[in-house]
Amino acid sequence: MFRAAPIDGRTSGFTILEVLIALAVVAVSIVAIGSVMSTNVRGVRSLEQHVTLMQAVRAIMATEVPSREKIGFGTWSGRTNDHQWRIDVSPLGEEWAATDSDVAWIPALVRVQVRSPSGAVTDLKTVRLVHGQQR
Repeated sequence: MFRAAPIDGRTSGFTILEVLIALAVVAVSIVAIGSVMSTNVRGVRSLEQHVTLMQAVRAIMATEVPSREKIGFGTWSGRTNDHQWRIDVSPLGEEWAATDSDVAWIPALVRVQVRSPSGAVTDLKTVRLVHGQQR
């Protein structure tokens, strides 16, 4: 028959040092996991703000920039769904200027700036055609 060795006080459990080391390892692991979670939450929040801002830019481009027949040089600004916006339409550049010619359409630089309620700003530049006689 097998007989177990008697257990005395010195070998009957964990020492306080072993318990403290185990607690330290657990605490470091929890802090590391919390840091990763915090970083992920900030990244998701930033991505959500960016998507919201891009949706606002898209809506403003669709509703506030005049159609090709009505667009002209100038600046417009306003507010849509708590987003401030500004649209600048200016000549694309002197190299595109068709002086002394009867050109029906010329390219114009359309700059759309949108500021979200949180303060994030985006600046979108595109080209549209405008009537050549509007210079």
